[in-house]
Amino acid sequence: MQKKLLGKSTLNVAPLAFGGNVFGWTADEARSFELLDEFVDKGFNLIDTANVYSAWVPGRSGGESESVIGNWLQRGHVAREDVVLVTKVGISMEDPFDMSKSSLSRDSIMKHVEDSLRRLKTDYIDLYMSHIDDEKTPLEETLAAHDELVKAGKVRFIGASNYSKDRLEQALKVSADNNLAPYVALQPHYNLYHREDYEGELQDFCVANDIGVFTYFSLASGFLTGKYRKESDLEGSSRAQLVQGMLNERGMRILEALDKVSDELNARPSQVALAWLIAQPGVVAPIASATTMDQLREIMQCATISLSDSQLQTLTESGA
Repeated sequence: MQKKLLGKSTLNVAPLAFGGNVFGWTADEARSFELLDEFVDKGFNLIDTANVYSAWVPGRSGGESESVIGNWLQRGHVAREDVVLVTKVGISMEDPFDMSKSSLSRDSIMKHVEDSLRRLKTDYIDLYMSHIDDEKTPLEETLAAHDELVKAGKVRFIGASNYSKDRLEQALKVSADNNLAPYVALQPHYNLYHREDYEGELQDFCVANDIGVFTYFSLASGFLTGKYRKESDLEGSSRAQLVQGMLNERGMRILEALDKVSDELNARPSQVALAWLIAQPGVVAPIASATTMDQLREIMQCATISLSDSQLQTLTESGA
């Protein structure tokens, strides 16, 4: 499988990341082990998680996903150095829905990184992400804390999630002015339906500054699989609230374009939607989750799809 170098780092990353939000939640530990084994056996290597997964579930306190990954690593199915581990810090594990309680202070970062390392059962994190911008804490403090971790060998590289272009630009300047480790990666909300958060000045900035981009909600909460096409398809679905707003004229245009290109390639809409993301400037790998082997095998095929210029145009224009 062709691998891509992540920006200014020395991380070789296959063009699909496994979203670990499901581990220990909708996929129990045994199922998670099976999925992770299959993922790496097929040549993929990036596993994305966060300390807060899955603190939003009643009775959970966060850290469940990291613990599952740590237990899986300990089994020895794959060598630690052959896996790229991404985890995040910043969102409150006590109240993950209240962004005012998020923190990227030095004390918070230093506490939570040790907890993450313990749960992941590893000596180092390949890519440590600031999960959400914390404007209460000076960028100098956040980046200096990250830099300490890099110098200590506990973190190899750092990145940011949910940062605007202006804040990402400020962060890079702080790192340059103070000789601190810079953000080399960004995780934005981006897919064929949701494009406003990344396309434009943020995308241009990431490309110009060699920032590797990993997209989350890459399949728009399942909408881009083509499973949901009318209101009745949402009955009994846990994704109803997330998907309902996409059942509009623009959403139908996007699904029609996905159907057209999928038919041309004898592929599935999910595979084409992910292949479109891979083809976008700046994108290193979309993040996607799966809870069954069939789902995982389906999305992994995105890496084998090559979209023609006309197919890319059809897809891009459908959601313009």
